[in-house]
Amino acid sequence: MDHAADTYRTDLMTITRYVLNEQSRFPESRGDLTILLSHIVLGCKFVASAVNKAGLAKLTGLAGETNVQGEEQKKLDILSNEVFVNALVSSGRTCVLVSEEDELATFVDPKLRGKYCVCFDPLDGSSNIDCGVSIGTIFGIYMIKNFDTVTLEEVLLPGKDMIAAGYCMYGSSCTLVLSTGSGVNGFTLDPSLGEFIMTHPEIKIPAKGKIYSVNEGNAKNWDTPTAKYVEKCKYPTDGSSPKSLRYIGSMVADVHRTLLYGGIFLYPADKKSPNGKLRVMYEVFPMSFLMEQAGGQSFTGKGRSLDLIPTNIHERSPIFLGSYDDVEEIKALYAEEAKAGAA
Repeated sequence: MDHAADTYRTDLMTITRYVLNEQSRFPESRGDLTILLSHIVLGCKFVASAVNKAGLAKLTGLAGETNVQGEEQKKLDILSNEVFVNALVSSGRTCVLVSEEDELATFVDPKLRGKYCVCFDPLDGSSNIDCGVSIGTIFGIYMIKNFDTVTLEEVLLPGKDMIAAGYCMYGSSCTLVLSTGSGVNGFTLDPSLGEFIMTHPEIKIPAKGKIYSVNEGNAKNWDTPTAKYVEKCKYPTDGSSPKSLRYIGSMVADVHRTLLYGGIFLYPADKKSPNGKLRVMYEVFPMSFLMEQAGGQSFTGKGRSLDLIPTNIHERSPIFLGSYDDVEEIKALYAEEAKAGAA
């Protein structure tokens, strides 16, 4: 990339322009998704600004602490949740919101309702805030047919029904990765313009990668296929080089690296968490949607992640996602185990 030439580029593809271009491909479109996405982008900018100031503003403090003026301080993840709930409700395009921070789904006032359900984790990896590690927002969008009379059951949809998904990573730069169902594109926030500019057009994950990403601290509790796969990454028997281990512990950062460089991200079920640890509706589904759109795949240990049908909004699932060939290998190990178990 010629950064010197990019400094003076005048024909910038902003995220707003990109979404409007996508909208123009569908003449029947009324622009509802465009409006909704612009509100999500605004929420991301607000949170990016808050994350940058968090140490100075003591926003990382415990919720419920009071400042000198006697005002209750809000922890960054609670603040982020409020920002997104307000942004999504005020768009007038949502009917139900499912947030990692809220035990119950939020049903929007009927006067402000629109046809979309948004599932989101306002600040994923928030335990890493204090040490400056990349954190992020994850979101997935569904279209709801009967939005005037929507019930919770109508929101428990498989991931393959999503129409858009993305994440915004707050790190050394602020990067928003988005798919509306026709490929994956990445945008970076230019602070001087206050705009997300396309910097990673048409992201495609390599078919095979050299990196595996897993919390090896849980190794003693893993099932056989996971243990075998990780062993194979470290001690390959086919004469190839071992894979490198990279694990940040912030899903957005780990998935972002996997998407750009290839490889596999694993959060398997284990004896401690038999159903896995990551939440289906606002972590597993959006990331799996993006991975498939970029040419990779996502697997639960039993089947395709996007085929799962959740039974509650905070359901958890194991996940193996990343480069197509790498996920094929772990699928083969699970198939082998199932065959042995059936014998």
